[in-house]
Amino acid sequence: MIVLNGGSSSGKSGIARCLQAVLPDPWLTFGVDTLIEAMPAPMRESDAGIAFAPDGEVVVGPEFRTLETAWIEGVAAMARAGARVVVDEVFLGGAESQQRWQRALGGLRVLWVGVRCESAVAEAREVARGDRITGMAAAQADLVHRGVFYDLEVDTTRSDSMECARSIADRVK
Repeated sequence: MIVLNGGSSSGKSGIARCLQAVLPDPWLTFGVDTLIEAMPAPMRESDAGIAFAPDGEVVVGPEFRTLETAWIEGVAAMARAGARVVVDEVFLGGAESQQRWQRALGGLRVLWVGVRCESAVAEAREVARGDRITGMAAAQADLVHRGVFYDLEVDTTRSDSMECARSIADRVK
């Protein structure tokens, strides 16, 4: 199990795809975006579900947390059943978010990877992508790493996704 944590537009999804290419066995990738896209549309714009403020702040409600808990447990069950899994996450709650995953992944071998990117670079990617709320990358760049423990950190500011994936793959082998 590999858990990638970083802010929006930091490069986690690109690294996850590259990991699938460089790791010798098949690995599944799941991200928090997978969970959000699977939710009913009204939950993606509600206080009970998940809401995205105009300034990029993300607010999660109790219904989101309930579904997120089930999703985390489901991902953990796949790993326990023998699937190799890369999770692309955004720990909005910092250490508290990591602790939720740690409880679910208890007993599994997990490589915790921090994906960092300078705020200005992530913001430029955010604008270029066009599918993110402006300000999300800046709001999350440091927030998601507060109090989080990592086995390895990579920085996509000056390293491309493949270079980061190779560093991670070296630790997996």
